[in-house]
Amino acid sequence: MIFILIILGFIFLQSCENEQEKELSIVDFDLDKIKERGKLIALTGYNAYSYFIYKGAPMGYEYELVNKLAEHLGVEVEFKIVREIDKMFEMLNNGEGDLIAFNLTVTKKRFDKVAFTTYHNTTRQVLVQRRPDNWRDLTYDQIEDGMLRNPIDLIGRTVTIRRGSAYKQRLLNLSDEIGGDIKIIEAEADLTIEELIENVANGSIEYTIADENIAKLVHEYNKNLDYKTQISLDQRIAWAVRKNAGQFLSEVDSWIESMKRKTDYYVIYNKYYKIRNGFKSRVSSEFFTNKSGKISEYDEVIKSYADSIGWDWRLLASQMFQESQFNPNAKSWAGAVGLMQLMPATIEQYKVLNPIDPYENIEGGIKHIVWLDKYWKQFVEDKSERIKFVLASYNIGLGHIKDAKKLAEKYEAESLIWQDNVERFLLNKSKKRYFSDEVVLHGYCRGIEAVNYVNEILTRYGHYRQLLAVEEIGDLG
Repeated sequence: MIFILIILGFIFLQSCENEQEKELSIVDFDLDKIKERGKLIALTGYNAYSYFIYKGAPMGYEYELVNKLAEHLGVEVEFKIVREIDKMFEMLNNGEGDLIAFNLTVTKKRFDKVAFTTYHNTTRQVLVQRRPDNWRDLTYDQIEDGMLRNPIDLIGRTVTIRRGSAYKQRLLNLSDEIGGDIKIIEAEADLTIEELIENVANGSIEYTIADENIAKLVHEYNKNLDYKTQISLDQRIAWAVRKNAGQFLSEVDSWIESMKRKTDYYVIYNKYYKIRNGFKSRVSSEFFTNKSGKISEYDEVIKSYADSIGWDWRLLASQMFQESQFNPNAKSWAGAVGLMQLMPATIEQYKVLNPIDPYENIEGGIKHIVWLDKYWKQFVEDKSERIKFVLASYNIGLGHIKDAKKLAEKYEAESLIWQDNVERFLLNKSKKRYFSDEVVLHGYCRGIEAVNYVNEILTRYGHYRQLLAVEEIGDLG
């Protein structure tokens, strides 16, 4: 009997060890493989400082820095929005991302899961509470009398915090330090720190915990908040990589140290964390997409026209941003005008009477897209692939893309595939060997502009898709 119990105990322990190994297993994907893939995948959250879309443009502290890191590495970058902090660690270790680019507090517990980069800055954790309803009529001392200043007074109080954050461990440690229990509620996983702070401001919850730099930002448009009560010493804020990605960690650390010696680094930080009026303007704008769900004031008309041709409206919005940044009065050096930057020949072709009028301009642009799509549909059946041909033709002219297709055919490349194929020969049309080729009818062109045009529209479209979910749509035309 004892022997059987020993065997069962051994099996149980072995099972636990196997399960632990399974939980801690991480994919082997270091810097060399990231460069070989040609793309850095960054995991981040959606908020008003790390990553967001404002007036159609992706922005944010992490967004700008990660783009500079990718440029340093010589790779492209893809952002993945992750709404749960615990999920970020999971996705990093299973290979769905290479870097957690987020406002992470460095803790010993998290060191079990990831390796932290050189820290970006330091901050303290603070208690966020609401001032008395009539605080504007009170003296400073009267307001102070109503505030919780001694952490001991948190005993028996309920504090609602972001799920997966470092704040839970801090409050548990604080409970031990003050010799009494603090009631901790972890909010729904997708609630951000800013949303919890706003819940304090509107009275939905009594208290929350936040990093001081974030609390200061949100206080800018919620003046009834108080964030002066500190509950921690200074703590480091850093990014994270996989524990076995030593080469990548070393490269990122070196890059961060180099960036810290440059003015740009501090300009970017100040832009998102120090200039509070800018923060207030963003989050109160109807075009702060994270909050409003809007990209521009033309969203409804974009949706209507996009629906009529079977395009995702977010793609059409991205193209319009590329053309004019949603400025109906925009004019280019080449004579293109309006939201969709219609050229004089296009205006005449589709009989656009007033190209500055947003609705007429969009309608003219849509007609041109439909015309281009009709042409390319003869050759390119796959819709997602055909869109690239349509966009490139819209930018540089149908003739140049037809030439690039013919060159691809002549040199035995995939003439119905854009990336690395027709795209490559469009770039080659700036070289005499190619623009003088007998199959070329439209001569020289700077193909890089059209290639960048397509890439930037599709990249921005990817950002829009992550923040704005829509139903699947049918084929174009």
